[in-house]
Amino acid sequence: MHPPFETAPSLSALPRIRHGFFGRQGGVSEGEFAALNASVAVGDDPANVRENIHRAVMALKLGPVPVAMARQVHGTAVLTVGEQTDLDARPEADALVTARPGIALGILTADCVPVLLADPQAGVIGAAHAGWRGAVDGVLARAVEAMIALGASAGRISAAIGPSIAPESYEVGEAFAAMIGRDYPDAVPFIVAGRGKPHFDVPGLVESQARALGLYSIEAVGGDSYAAPERYFSHRYGTHKGTRAGRQISLVALG
Repeated sequence: MHPPFETAPSLSALPRIRHGFFGRQGGVSEGEFAALNASVAVGDDPANVRENIHRAVMALKLGPVPVAMARQVHGTAVLTVGEQTDLDARPEADALVTARPGIALGILTADCVPVLLADPQAGVIGAAHAGWRGAVDGVLARAVEAMIALGASAGRISAAIGPSIAPESYEVGEAFAAMIGRDYPDAVPFIVAGRGKPHFDVPGLVESQARALGLYSIEAVGGDSYAAPERYFSHRYGTHKGTRAGRQISLVALG
């Protein structure tokens, strides 16, 4: 059986586009990384990770297509994947875009916001990883700019925002809130009241940024990664429980 995944109806309706937001179920990893961990950087067996990514790819029903990924560093760099790109290199980047058919773009998260993007008319897709730092620094806008450089149009791009930590689970504290107010005034509306300390609505910020970019459609799917440890990996949940957390993969492919 293929591992379960969540989809956005708006992206599912697009011709040639396959996508999925995978959680932690349906893989071969064990212990803290059970079961569909897609990261070798957290300490899992690389053979298990390879099998987990293969299972996720096969669930898209495009066949065993290669996956382009990057070493995510919470920045705004975008990797444009062309015909000659070495898919094993994994340079530092937090977004990927391509017009190359027959491959998937993969983003890893464990509380951060995954965003999958597609302009089916231009045949251009993208994927972005937005933690709080990448979100406030504009990684989504950089990804859209890179898609436009490949022939996409913002007004034709559909965006799906996947499972991530919800504001009620993301307490940040007074010092953090003050830093946001000082350095990132556009993000201030997404510092929200919570029990005790302030909380940060990162997925809300990303959705607002997507709307400001004039994208054709924007859809949010999935639950709170922190509040559903049986469904998702969560770095914050693992930290609070004293365990390591795996990473789930989000994929978008151009058939």
